Amino acid sequence: MSKAKVRFILLLAMVLMAIVVVGICAEQTTDKSKITIRQLGPQTVLYSIYRGDYSKVGPAIGKLYALAGKSGIYPRGSLSFVYLNNPRYISGEHLLTEIRIPVGEDALKLAGTLGEMTDVKTMPAMEMAVVEKSMGQMDYGAIYNSLYNWIAKQGYVATDNASEVFLTNAMTGDYAQMKSEIMVPVNKLSSD
Repeated sequence: MSKAKVRFILLLAMVLMAIVVVGICAEQTTDKSKITIRQLGPQTVLYSIYRGDYSKVGPAIGKLYALAGKSGIYPRGSLSFVYLNNPRYISGEHLLTEIRIPVGEDALKLAGTLGEMTDVKTMPAMEMAVVEKSMGQMDYGAIYNSLYNWIAKQGYVATDNASEVFLTNAMTGDYAQMKSEIMVPVNKLSSD
């Protein structure tokens, strides 16, 4: 099998995995979830801004992976979302999400050429508060309340929007069966 066919099959598999990221429902809490601080290194990402309900994001993910393949950009890590507003206050059709795919630094040569809402950028190193969302766990209110309460109790402050890195693919179309990490960039408050 040629390298081009292998790359195409791998890209297609990644697109199919990404498309199953849909839905929001169910009922567990983070009472037993471990929250940690993790230092993340700099990362180059291909990203696109999606506007709309989370349950309808699949085609936008597919388009981003297709653009990556067409542009010769190969993913180097897990798909992630950065949630740019709060669904508690914004209706589904107005939600904004930055869809990110980690890529190599060579993709930066395409920066500014991929469209109005799609580009390549390098994210700086960051300290992150991280909690795992296990399969079946869907009570986002409880997850975020626990995470932000923990951040404050530990003497940190959130410095940017929360993101979610998808670690598994259930291939069932059931978002509840996906495992992910929810991350919030933080800085330690000084005691001065």
